[in-house]
Amino acid sequence: MPLYAYEALDKSGSFLQGKVEAEHEWMAISKLRKMGYTILDVEEERQSSILNLFKAKRKVKLPDVLFFTRQLAAMLAAGIPLTRCLNTLSKQSENASLSDIASEMARNVEAGMNLSEALKAYPEVFSAMYVDMVRAGEIGGSMEEMLNRLADQLERDKRLRDSIRSATFYPATVMAFALLVVLVMLTFVVPVFAGFFPAGMELPLPTKVVLALSESIRKYYFIFMLAFILLAAGLRFFLAGEKGRAIWDNVKFRLPVIGVLVKKTVIARFSRTLATLLAGGIPVLQALEAAGAASGSKQVAEAVKNAAEGIQEGQSIAAPLEESGFFPPMLIDMVGVGEETGQLSGLLSQVADFYEEEVATMTKGLTSMLEPVLLITIGIVTGSIVISIYLPIFTVVTSVGR
Repeated sequence: MPLYAYEALDKSGSFLQGKVEAEHEWMAISKLRKMGYTILDVEEERQSSILNLFKAKRKVKLPDVLFFTRQLAAMLAAGIPLTRCLNTLSKQSENASLSDIASEMARNVEAGMNLSEALKAYPEVFSAMYVDMVRAGEIGGSMEEMLNRLADQLERDKRLRDSIRSATFYPATVMAFALLVVLVMLTFVVPVFAGFFPAGMELPLPTKVVLALSESIRKYYFIFMLAFILLAAGLRFFLAGEKGRAIWDNVKFRLPVIGVLVKKTVIARFSRTLATLLAGGIPVLQALEAAGAASGSKQVAEAVKNAAEGIQEGQSIAAPLEESGFFPPMLIDMVGVGEETGQLSGLLSQVADFYEEEVATMTKGLTSMLEPVLLITIGIVTGSIVISIYLPIFTVVTSVGR
């Protein structure tokens, strides 16, 4: 749904700026008038995907949202009015973007907007799952409980992400260091040895390749840098699009070792999110849609979409999920049993616990397994460069000895 940025005056005549979500501009204007605003300007936010890639504004990260949710739940439980909670959080937040968002939401809520409606204006910060849970809390009068459940969900999601980061940080660091070592050798070490070779000497093929690579890097380093920047920007732009995300979603699950870890992470996140939503009283179809989007996988989102269509036609949840071929038998069986016994939320929580433990175990073993492989790879690369440089020297020494 489009976002409309507005400038308006409230009932006291104070100038306000904010965003509101609406299907059309006239609906945005109508919504603002119902809130008692005198509208000065309303304009749909239009930003190209290229500009979005290079935004300078600090992003609101998961730990920031987690802290915001925990604090809001605690303050509401203490009996503090919602608008005062949001104003206080806007002053306490160390993230400038989240501080501005909390301040805008406080003004919107004070003007009569529900918290869930205020949250919907910031889909890049508050997910559909977050908004649905808050709306369920508003309807059921259990806002503090819903916010605490949301905070628990976000905390588990953070632990999963931290597990993935810890598993990939060491290999990425080692490979970056290896690349730096190779560049230093080609730029500074190889030219020194090249000066020892007599003019007109017939060099072995590996030596010729290394010398040519060294010379090209030193002479045309700006071309390599430009090519790297263009490649990185192009890849980022490609992955930001629907087609790029779909391709990457298929590729990442097929990566050796890492693919299994990513798949288990996606299943754990989907199971935990769906369990949290169902426990919060969200309808099944709505919960499935939100859980599919929160999983971070296009395959899961598509499977969930098909499942929703099947449920509307009278099928069970388990059948269309099994047809997708993505979900493991354990999850399918637990969903089937949960539907029959009416304990779907509890059984999904058990599935999430199992896969979260699997992810934690895999990440611990992944580093120890990759360490020798990375060291051998680095040894082969650097050793090949050294040997290619020493080959002509060995040839000269052998010729002199003869």
